[in-house]
Amino acid sequence: MSAQDQSDHIAEAAENIPDVEDTDYPIRIRGLTNAFGNFVVHEHLDLDVRKGEILGIVGGSGTGKSVLMRSIIGLQRPSEGAIDVFGRDIVEAEPDEEIGVRSRWGVLFQGGALFSTLTVAENVQVPLKQFYPELDQELLDEIARYKVVLTGLPENAAAKFPSELSGGMKKRAGLARALALDPELLFLDEPTAGLDPVGAAKFDELLRELTDTLGLTVFLITHDLDTLYAICDRVAVLADKKVIAIGTIPELLQTDHPWIQEYFNGPRSRAAAESHDRGKALDKTAGEGS
Repeated sequence: MSAQDQSDHIAEAAENIPDVEDTDYPIRIRGLTNAFGNFVVHEHLDLDVRKGEILGIVGGSGTGKSVLMRSIIGLQRPSEGAIDVFGRDIVEAEPDEEIGVRSRWGVLFQGGALFSTLTVAENVQVPLKQFYPELDQELLDEIARYKVVLTGLPENAAAKFPSELSGGMKKRAGLARALALDPELLFLDEPTAGLDPVGAAKFDELLRELTDTLGLTVFLITHDLDTLYAICDRVAVLADKKVIAIGTIPELLQTDHPWIQEYFNGPRSRAAAESHDRGKALDKTAGEGS
């Protein structure tokens, strides 16, 4: 079965799920406050995520990057504020509205978060069975194999268990599961953590290609400076319980916040910038020679 046929089947099955409003800003956050007892992580935080961009989220330890993501996907109820995803307030959404929105995003948690007792294919099928229980097993297997190959894994990886995969393969298997529902939004929490530089660069290339090909909007938490320079369209900086700045890296370098200057003007950041510039120069040379 072709990828188009699979997408048609999923679209047909999705007819019973309520549609929600499209917007140029799939995610809009206003006045978000997250607190655990007396410890306030976010206070009146605002953020807009543009459609079709890869937005990198950075910040020091304890600034609540993962808490912010969990708030957006409904795993952490904020103390105050509004979180609109595709025009619906996730915090106050009715169950049918929440299901409709959740079917339009995919999530890759740190480490992949695969079920160890399920094969890769069975892991990919988990969200499909949750949202489209009427799909038969043959179609589920076909979709799972397609998603596995889409993320750069060999087809035979579908039958393997997570314990049989390398670290990089686990990340791709987790990504395959995140893409199971043909999402428009993709949430990634430190996807290249623990990968060697070559594996991390290949994952970045894959993510950029998938974003451009599938028209994804990506919310990407990362500490990887190479990732920020290589694939992020904009970067949002968390500090002082808020998003203190958002923009391209050159734009961020114009701000005078101490953490931003230390982070993006440090030796590791300069090395990442130089590596990115060399890569762009090589690509330009190769293009001119072809």
